[in-house]
Amino acid sequence: MEDDRFLKISLAIIVLFVAGLVLKIARPVLFPFALAVFVSYVLDPVVGVLMKLKIPKTAAVTLVLLTSFILFYLLGLAVYSSGKAFAGELPKYADRIKTLAQSLQGGPDGVPLRLRVSSYLEKIEISGIASFILATLGPVVRLLSRLFVLFLFVVFIMAGRGRAMGKVRSALKPEPASRVAAVLVTINSQVRKYLVIKTMLGLANGAAVWLVLTLFGVDFALIFGFLAFLLNYIPNFGSIIAGVLRVAFAFFQFGTIWVPLWILIITGGADMIVGNFLEPRMMGKGLGLSPLVVLFSLLFWGWLWGVPGMIIAVPLVATIKIACQNVPSLRPIAILMS
Repeated sequence: MEDDRFLKISLAIIVLFVAGLVLKIARPVLFPFALAVFVSYVLDPVVGVLMKLKIPKTAAVTLVLLTSFILFYLLGLAVYSSGKAFAGELPKYADRIKTLAQSLQGGPDGVPLRLRVSSYLEKIEISGIASFILATLGPVVRLLSRLFVLFLFVVFIMAGRGRAMGKVRSALKPEPASRVAAVLVTINSQVRKYLVIKTMLGLANGAAVWLVLTLFGVDFALIFGFLAFLLNYIPNFGSIIAGVLRVAFAFFQFGTIWVPLWILIITGGADMIVGNFLEPRMMGKGLGLSPLVVLFSLLFWGWLWGVPGMIIAVPLVATIKIACQNVPSLRPIAILMS
């Protein structure tokens, strides 16, 4: 069996298939748990700061969890109510799309691109877009309903803070225990750094988008700010998708190119500063992911867990890459993912 490479490959394929099946079936439990792990990584530094201020661990964890629970709940309600209003207001933009199509249709002769764009605009079904938005918001509502389960997981994860190393040393002999503990400490530190920096930069970017759109009078600025925050977790593609959505909406709302152009310049410049300067300097080299890996992870986790799976797809793959970086036998996998 040790010499039969074909048998090993076959067993690996069977194990991967069974693992995918388990992930698909156990989604109602595994997704809140995976999200709870990421949330605990983000909240852990806050608990550490409070403990340095001589606040007892139990009180620090309770304070951080209560505050974050309230913020999550209020933000979720605000985004969902804004999303419903957004879907309800979309039919009003049908007339503007028709006007834009007519103006393009009446352009100079010999410009097939403009005529083709106008025909595409006339085919846009606003009612279908509204239905799609409401269907997309469904997982958000279900996630809110499971918020208690999510934070129940977070409570137990945070309560066991700092005990993993002691369990490793108790379970293994001194020499392998020290090696495993060192690797776990490094992985834990790098994952926390990645998630905290991504979350803080995403919050700053989302707040900046919300502020800029509000100043320009764009409707539903909160939704586009929230999208900018979520899509910040998706490198290379996320900021482009968020930018196209808000600029296109501003164009349809105002019917002129100047406001969308300024929004593109300001928010696009902020995206470039965050993506090309701040994030690489704060993260350091070696934590980037290949665009092909990002795209594949989005498609795979989207198929496996739907829209919520796409939200945590890239952080999950980045966590796997960090773990592979710190295990010598798995380091080639991390290099291929870079």
